[in-house]
Amino acid sequence: MNYAANANMNVAAKLPGWRAAALFFTILAGFAGLLGRGVYLQGIHDDFLQEKGNARYSRVVEVSAHRGKISDRNGEPLAVSTPVESVWASPPDVEADRQQIRKLAQILGLNAGEVTNRLFDTSRDFVYLKRLLPPDQVEKVVNLNLPGVSLQREYRRYYPSGEEAAQVLGFTGQDDNGQEGVELAMQDQLAGKPGSQRVIKDNHGHIVEDAGSLHPPKPGSDIVLSLDGNLQHLAYRELESAVKQHRARSGAVVILDARSGEVLALANYPGYNPNNRDNTSSRAMRNRAITDLFEPGSTLKPFTVAMAMETGVVRPNTIINTENGVFSLAGRKIHDAHPEPRLTVAQVIQKSSNIGAAKIALAMQPETMWRGLSESGFGALTGSKFPGEAPGKLYDPKTWRPIEQATMAYGHGISVNLLQLARAYTIFANNGELKPISLLKLDAPPLGIRVFSERTTREMLGMLEMVVLPGGTAPLAQVAGYRVAGKTGTAHKLENGHYVNHYVASFVGVAPASDPRLVVAVMIDDPQGAEYYGGEVAAPVFSKVTSAALHELNVPNDAPLNNVIAPPADIVKEEV
Repeated sequence: MNYAANANMNVAAKLPGWRAAALFFTILAGFAGLLGRGVYLQGIHDDFLQEKGNARYSRVVEVSAHRGKISDRNGEPLAVSTPVESVWASPPDVEADRQQIRKLAQILGLNAGEVTNRLFDTSRDFVYLKRLLPPDQVEKVVNLNLPGVSLQREYRRYYPSGEEAAQVLGFTGQDDNGQEGVELAMQDQLAGKPGSQRVIKDNHGHIVEDAGSLHPPKPGSDIVLSLDGNLQHLAYRELESAVKQHRARSGAVVILDARSGEVLALANYPGYNPNNRDNTSSRAMRNRAITDLFEPGSTLKPFTVAMAMETGVVRPNTIINTENGVFSLAGRKIHDAHPEPRLTVAQVIQKSSNIGAAKIALAMQPETMWRGLSESGFGALTGSKFPGEAPGKLYDPKTWRPIEQATMAYGHGISVNLLQLARAYTIFANNGELKPISLLKLDAPPLGIRVFSERTTREMLGMLEMVVLPGGTAPLAQVAGYRVAGKTGTAHKLENGHYVNHYVASFVGVAPASDPRLVVAVMIDDPQGAEYYGGEVAAPVFSKVTSAALHELNVPNDAPLNNVIAPPADIVKEEV
């Protein structure tokens, strides 16, 4: 026996027997633990393994809901949702080299580094690469056949009328939620509820089979607006022409159904294309007829006079001393563009006398005048529920000084939006009742709120008819075959708290005067050049829009077709 063998025998002799037993039982316990774990996972708590297994071949994806359609009162679509595809990726399943990533980024119009970061962000199981792709891009993505990159059906909003009704309808964002206008105001009704769907993937991460719907999507509700698409088109067309002709900053037109208060058209210019909002400014998106305030100027005079007639202060034939065109009050001078020693109340409206309106206002208590203006809807929201609507400004009568009450009589020191002003004129179209405003189509005319008596409004309507005849401030507002009644307005603009030599020209009228069907309000902001009076700038727009609208609605004539009387060369202009 050699030395090595003797050494091994000595070591073995020194090892205790319990170590072999301990090793045996340790190995046996390990096998038992593995066996127990296997039984637990496979037989008792198998959810974990099933979840991991399912994750390798199946996925639950969201199914977009179809947004409700917006249509005009005649059923013509104003906003519809069209199906489009969006590209998404499952980073754990992505297999792509640098060249493929560059091609994908080029197709999507994205930075290659940004696409790389999204594709290999393994902390996320789902990531969008680009939403709402056009069909040509979708085809190119499909042809790449990249594992882990898939398409998902979504919906994109399309507006057939383009810029003509853009500020009214608004638009939706990438998630198809309303961002502006009616889309935002009616979000709860229009938005659907997305569903979910289980899909099966192959070993490259491509979806190969629809495994069934877990929760079907619920489409949004359709809504019908009060707008008439044809009237909206003609209002926008005439407004655009006027703004360009007078090189104005902007303009707006409102057409109301005089009997129901429904908004038949609400146009703003300049507009924007809601189907392609690239490089569109926030200024272009504003619905100026509702969100922008201006001093109404002489369009407020009918309310001053109506309040005075209602309280018995004056009658249409009451003589007012108009001071030969200059009236001093508290160190300030009020002027008339056409000096007259005296005018009747009816002539104060016809010739738009600031002095006459101021004296009539000063014959009333401030609280009486404030109450009449407040009940006519000034200083309050119209009820349109349009996002961002401005209520206007009507100050507390306790703060009025005589000069402020006097200037307010002809529309200075008070601010309105155009929709609010148009709504106020429904009083003269409805025998003294103020109608609520609606952007939705109504089944029946709503009840109004009485502001003035039938007698007062009937007499005022007669005076407003005189305005559009020769000798008034708006003969250019006449409409062939129809009697119309209305009032011009021309007001200095306020900038940094001071009046400047820039103007807002306006005209508001009702037609036919014998049985009013429409209230039409026109506002042109900052016309440039020699013509800036309401009777020169806004009245012709009223004439064209109202004439086309009455014919479109088949409203019977209430005057001979040759009733239009040529205006004199020098149209009566109101003082501003």
